[in-house]
Amino acid sequence: MSSPAADTGTDTDTPPPPLHRLPFTPARPPHPTTLPDGTPAWLVTRYHDVRQVLGDPRLTRNDLHEVGAAGSTADVAANPASLFNQDGAAHRRLRATVQRAFTPRAIASWQPWVAAAVQQSVDALLAVGPPADLVTAFTRPVPFAVTARLMGLDGDGPDRLDEGRLRHWTLALLAQGGGDQEPEQDEQAGRTEALAEFGAFTDELIERRRRSPGPDLVSRLVQAADRDGGIAEDALAFLVLGLTASGNESVTGALGNALVYLLAERPEHWRRLTDPVVTEHTAERLLHYIPLGDDEATLRRATSPVDVGGVTVPAGAVVAASLGSANRDPAVFPGGIEADLGTPLDAPTLAFSVGPHYCIGAWRVRLELRESLRRLATALPDLRLTVPLEQLSWQLGGTTRSPAAIPVSW
Repeated sequence: MSSPAADTGTDTDTPPPPLHRLPFTPARPPHPTTLPDGTPAWLVTRYHDVRQVLGDPRLTRNDLHEVGAAGSTADVAANPASLFNQDGAAHRRLRATVQRAFTPRAIASWQPWVAAAVQQSVDALLAVGPPADLVTAFTRPVPFAVTARLMGLDGDGPDRLDEGRLRHWTLALLAQGGGDQEPEQDEQAGRTEALAEFGAFTDELIERRRRSPGPDLVSRLVQAADRDGGIAEDALAFLVLGLTASGNESVTGALGNALVYLLAERPEHWRRLTDPVVTEHTAERLLHYIPLGDDEATLRRATSPVDVGGVTVPAGAVVAASLGSANRDPAVFPGGIEADLGTPLDAPTLAFSVGPHYCIGAWRVRLELRESLRRLATALPDLRLTVPLEQLSWQLGGTTRSPAAIPVSW
């Protein structure tokens, strides 16, 4: 989950670049590197090599949840109960349970109200008028409305969750240490309290859904887990907690970073987004080239010797597969991010991984980004940033990074 320090060092005294300018190691054969915590690893950067690593059963996520980070890692990434940190039989059981909740029919039934949530935020933006901050007016409200509806947290009963409380809990869950600097005692105590509140809320939510299921995703997950059996309660709870928090934050980041890139770097493309076909290709290209976070690599451990791109990785070695480098491999994507955004990618993106750890929320990020771009461009063809890109501030300290504000007018 962390960038190999030997290849992509960062200067903490300077503002971070926007994610579309984040440097990645050039695509080349697998080679040794060192992770921020000093762990030796093999860095894999070429597209086809990374695809192999992500799908090879000899390369596993087991026992890697504390490897690679220079400081403390986010609970959502470091917890061994996370779906991301499991492989083998336990992972297959949990993954199969999740897939029974995310059926194509269920996803199709959710699409109309995702579109309605986007349009509601667009209408609210128009009603208030310019100037506006797209973060407070759009990139946070849209994912929250979808999360609340998806998880059944938008009613009037004890399950209701307001945006402020979810954001407070999410920041605690996704918080990461700043290098070697430990958080202040009061800050750590507040984070611990927030995580305890979030955990208690999730446990109670699961029990209420078990007693009285509804059409929401939590009910579907609980019912599938109870039917399948063999799913640990902590794994189920962490799955619900992660889908509620990290899914919401990931979409906020994807929307914000996509809008920053389009308005700052590709304003000539904005009006083309009224075309649904152009928007679909644009959304996929933006998700492909703009990472969902600062982390360069996803980690695996070799359980036996593995040949990757003509290089033998020994058994027991850590492998750092760089999705960002692979998605910029000039042998596969010669046009790079500067290519026509309205055309299909040359190969499937690895932004959401591939194989057994393919992101279960990819459908949601794609759908919300497509609907948001098309509906915003249709309603606001003259939308523009009111400050230079270099003056934007950033929300830091989590598994994702996004603009703290996007001041615009029209």
